[in-house]
Amino acid sequence: MMQKIAPVDIQHKTFKKALQGYDRSEVDQFLDDVIETLEDDAQANAALQAEIADLRERISHFKSMEESLQNTLLLAQRTADEVKASAHKEADLIRQEAKMSAEREIASHGDMAADARRDAQRAIEAAERAKSELRSLLMTHMSLLEKTSSPMPSPPVRDEVSGDTERVEVQTDRITVY
Repeated sequence: MMQKIAPVDIQHKTFKKALQGYDRSEVDQFLDDVIETLEDDAQANAALQAEIADLRERISHFKSMEESLQNTLLLAQRTADEVKASAHKEADLIRQEAKMSAEREIASHGDMAADARRDAQRAIEAAERAKSELRSLLMTHMSLLEKTSSPMPSPPVRDEVSGDTERVEVQTDRITVY
């Protein structure tokens, strides 16, 4: 395995002198060019490594945000479903309560109508009884009047308010007031 050569290693490298060697200034110039190229590459590599680290950190941050957003979306969906289900249950309860209330009110009105019909029937019956009693009373009085054979003149009756005198005649078939 070959060891990596750093620009400093090239800068401090020395070669042995030989009789028929290369031109020393050309070799030094070439080595300077190699050193400069390696230094530029090392700086570019370091900048790329820093950018890669920054991008990896941002990707990690975005993945964390994505996971958080997915969790939030799931929670929002679950909450929306729960609210919707709760609203449906509440609407059903309100409908049931309204139906029961309407049924109670209808039953109450039915009871009131039945009470009114019974009261009306009692009033009709009471009126019929009163009519019958009045008819019976009148018939009794007519019978009493018919039993008296002769008409009797009635004494004059004095009106206390006006002071006028009235005469009342009783006949078997009618009563006349003068």
